[in-house]
Amino acid sequence: MKLILKENIENLGHIGDIVKVAPGYGRNYLLPKGLAIVANEKNKKAIEHAKRHLEYKKNKVLEEAKAIAAKIEAITITLSHQAGEEGKLFGSVTNMDLAEQLKANGLEIDRKKIVLAEPIKQIGEYSINVKVHPEVTAAFKVIVNKAE
Repeated sequence: MKLILKENIENLGHIGDIVKVAPGYGRNYLLPKGLAIVANEKNKKAIEHAKRHLEYKKNKVLEEAKAIAAKIEAITITLSHQAGEEGKLFGSVTNMDLAEQLKANGLEIDRKKIVLAEPIKQIGEYSINVKVHPEVTAAFKVIVNKAE
């Protein structure tokens, strides 16, 4: 099934791309949510006309992502956790904890966008990446201290 994307979809394509997807994925997910339209001749001609609008929307989303990335870059989060003598944490700091801390700092970031290979289990200073947009990645600093 060929569809024209109306939104950026990770691992599939960008706004205005014509993609081939499984019929069930298109019928049951992309079309009902308004993320894509069927790629027939009428829609292909309409998309050529709307391409300028989609390009503007794409640039606007990219600019918003860059603004959010700038805010994320400016943040330093300090966490206090109970830890053993060698600096090993009792428990760990996960991307869910980091998402809550970012929310407390005024940034609503989905925890799935926080790139953390494995949970933080040691006291120290870490640089954590956030995939704000497929083309924009930001990093913020996390300092994990031993709780008294």
